[in-house]
This record gives sequence, C-alpha cells and structure tokens, in this order.
Amino acid sequence: MTEKVITLYQAIGGDPVVRALTHRFYELMDSLPEARNVRAVHPSSLVGSEEKFYEYMTGYLGGPPLYTDKRGHPRLRSRHFVAEIGPVERDEWLLCFRRALDETISSQALRDLIWAPVERLAYHMQNKATDNKEQS
Repeated sequence: MTEKVITLYQAIGGDPVVRALTHRFYELMDSLPEARNVRAVHPSSLVGSEEKFYEYMTGYLGGPPLYTDKRGHPRLRSRHFVAEIGPVERDEWLLCFRRALDETISSQALRDLIWAPVERLAYHMQNKATDNKEQS
C-alpha cells in the first residue's frame, strides 16, 4: 500500500491560505509601528511585493511554481541587495511573518514546519551587519 504524500501547500489549504498569509503579512508590515524599518525598504505601494511573495511562497510550499514560471530562479539574496537588510529589518520582517503565520494557519505543527526554514532564510537575507538606525 502506497502512502499519499502531500505538500505543505496542500496541508495548509492551498491557494486561499497562501493568499491570506501573504496578504496579512503585508498588511502587518504596512500597519505595525514596530515594522517601520522593514516597511521603509519597500516601495510605497506593496502590491507588487505582495504578488511576488505570494508567487514565491506558493512554489516554496510545494504548490505550482508561479514565481519561477514568471520570473526565473528566485535569486533571493541578490534580488534583495538593493535594500539594506540589517538585524532590525530582519527581525521586523520575521515579526510580521510570525504574526501572519499564526493568524492564517491553525495547525501549530504546520506553522512549525514552515517557520524554521523561513527563519533561516531571513537570516540569510541579511546583508548588513549592524544597524545605524536609532531604535525607539
């Protein structure tokens, strides 16, 4: 008897949940005062960023490869060199992602499976060792 293996994309509920996750992520980034530094490294409109993140997360979680079909290899780190990402921006990004994840995916086990590699990726994306901004 063969076990059916499902992807994280399927396990969390597919497209509607990935859309909700990525939308909530950018809502939080745009509204939380404690995300102001990471928000500042994004364009004034987050619509394009949200769509790219949705496409990326869809494929990353095992759904259709929307991002690579449209844009090729993600080359995430090199694509983000235009933005200075230090510890503050990284941590603010993670704060938004953690909250969006907690609000959109009910299963703690699935959230844990998603969180660990995303957290590692956020650390990998950091391209500035220190922050010059004052934290208040």
